[in-house]
This record gives sequence, structure tokens and C-alpha cells, in this order.
Amino acid sequence: MKDRATKIIVTEDGSPSVYLPGINESYHSTNGAYRESVHVFILYGLEAWFSRNPGKFPIRVFEVGFGTGLNAWLSLIWSEQYGVPVLYHSLEPFPLAEEVFSNLDYSAMDESLFHFRPYFSKLHHMAWDKGQPVSEFFNLKKDTTPLQDSQLYPSDIVFFDAFSPKKQPELWEPEVLKLVVDSMNPGGVFVTYCAASKLKRTLASMGLQLDKVPGPPGKKEMTRAWKLE
Repeated sequence: MKDRATKIIVTEDGSPSVYLPGINESYHSTNGAYRESVHVFILYGLEAWFSRNPGKFPIRVFEVGFGTGLNAWLSLIWSEQYGVPVLYHSLEPFPLAEEVFSNLDYSAMDESLFHFRPYFSKLHHMAWDKGQPVSEFFNLKKDTTPLQDSQLYPSDIVFFDAFSPKKQPELWEPEVLKLVVDSMNPGGVFVTYCAASKLKRTLASMGLQLDKVPGPPGKKEMTRAWKLE
């Protein structure tokens, strides 16, 4: 992960993403960055957990890979629209430069998102390694500490949005995944775009219950696993 040169690309749904030529990897699916985040992390992650736990809050979300900030921004929008407090902890050892994130406009995907556009910039400009309120219902702590060295707080929902196992294999090793699983609260859910059989077997071996859910556009499957209560 030494070569961090970046290039902004436009994915198939019209939303932007960031491409790293050095490793030939993008931050999101080229089939649609916005659609992927909504599908994997909001619909099958945040909303799925909340439908099982409608009266339990604040909701504690742990994200591996702050990246463009899209998942955090969408979660903020959800928390404000539903009036549900969310405590969001995200890791990103390699934050994007302002010249990159300032040119990512996801609010163009839906006119209802324009009201929340200023929050996207605010998420990026907030201090690192310090928890702070971003809006009435959304509190963020983003850390530059690598996952292996991080203090993990109890979480209800895990957004595992690291680069693919082929590009960032060290984050998908069983001993690293176990750190995340051990930090999850009973009844918590782990979601990721990755549908690798090895990942699913690893999560199952740790006692998580997997269910079969469809992947975002361009992918047949994703991974969702629940920690039994």
C-alpha cells in the first residue's frame, strides 16, 4: 500500500470514486459507488440491524476503511432522517487529501441529499483520533491507527470496507478478523461487499451465523454475518 497516487473516476451509476493506479484498485465497485454503499452498508447493514433492534440506541457502528467518507455520510443522513443516535468509529491509516475529497459530490445522486451536502465536507475536515459530534444524532471518531493496533470499542454493526483480500490480504487474516468479531456486541452484524468463500468459512468458524443476501449491482452475493446472542 505504499503507492497512494489517486485518480477520481466516475462509476456506472454516475457517482464518483477514487482509483489507485499503483495497485489497480478502486475504493468502490465500478458498477456504482453510491449504489454499492447504500446496498451493502445501509440497506443490508444499518437498516437490517435496526429492524431487529428498533428500540435499542445509540447504534454503535465500526468501520474498517473510512476512504471517501461515503459510508459515514450515508449513515449520518440515515441517523438524521430517522432521529436515531449513531456513534460511528472509523479507521483510515491513509486519509485522502483535500484536493481529492473536495471533488467528490455524492449529493448529485438524489435531490433529497442536497440538504446534507455540507456534512460530507465536515466529516473530512474533523480532527482525527478524536470523537466529536457532527450533527444532532451523529457522532464520529475517525482514527489513523491501523486495525491491528487499534482500540476497538463494542460495536453493533461492522462495516468491513477494506480493499479486497487480493490487494490488502493482511486485513482479512483470521487473527485480524477475530479482533473485530470479539469486539462485536451479541446480536451484532458484520457486513462487507466481499463474498469470498474463505471469508465466510472464517466467520462461521468464529460462531457467526451467515445468511444469504444478494450483492450490489454487478455482484451476485455479499457477506452478512450475525453474532448470536
